[in-house]
Amino acid sequence: MKLKTGSVMVPIAVLIAAMVCFQLGATIAKGLFPAVGASGTTALRLALSALILLAVWRPWRLRLNAREIRVIVIYGAALGWMNFFFYLSLRFIPLGVAVSLEFVGPLALAMAASRRAVDFLWILLAALGLLALLPLGLGSKQLDPVGVGCGLAAGACWALYIYFGRKAGAAHGGQTTALGMLIGAVMIVPIGAASAGWQLLSPALLPAAIGVALLSSAIPYSLEMLAMPQLPTRTVGVLMSLDPALGALAGLWFLGESLTWIQWAAIASIMAASAGSAATGRAAALLPD
Repeated sequence: MKLKTGSVMVPIAVLIAAMVCFQLGATIAKGLFPAVGASGTTALRLALSALILLAVWRPWRLRLNAREIRVIVIYGAALGWMNFFFYLSLRFIPLGVAVSLEFVGPLALAMAASRRAVDFLWILLAALGLLALLPLGLGSKQLDPVGVGCGLAAGACWALYIYFGRKAGAAHGGQTTALGMLIGAVMIVPIGAASAGWQLLSPALLPAAIGVALLSSAIPYSLEMLAMPQLPTRTVGVLMSLDPALGALAGLWFLGESLTWIQWAAIASIMAASAGSAATGRAAALLPD
């Protein structure tokens, strides 16, 4: 399945829908931490998502060459470890802050791919918003260094996910997502199983685990795989600056994580950067990088 390329607004809308699903899934996932921990939650998410995507996309019908296999393996590894480090960060820091730290990776990717002066304006707005969202000692609670490190590690994996996801998705779309999720599950599930043990198989956890798998992986990653090949790397990277804002709002509405007026201003800055990127990327998004 491919999106129509006549309007850049279609893949942009699909990408935003994927981000909304992801944040909703993150709020459900945090509720599973007391039962199976962060690594166990990651294992459940990846395993169930892999089963769902394999059933939907049936990637075993693909005939891949050596280069495509290499790209998909890197994409899958980045996907799995990105989820693992992100959930670990949520153990120590709020959702909105964790997403902000994770975004350092895509933001760096967007900066590296920028070629026009106007792109740096949107990147600057996004960067200022991210700095304002982070508690840097101005009367804010000190961030846990373990949470910060895990958030930044998730960001590095996210940058790899975007870069190799565009390469892999251009040829095989959702089938690539299924294979990538399987690779990520193979890497992370043993870690989660070692940590949570037989509790992972508890029937009581299944409804929430399926919700996390659908909202945090199966649906958004499939949508992203459809949208990313049709948008330049810089547009994808800067447009994803909506994620910290969506994370902060999800934390406020569903987890009771309050925000200061400075953080609300940061959200507005990030939204402005995303809107600017979408508005000025109409022509460029239809051209190869």
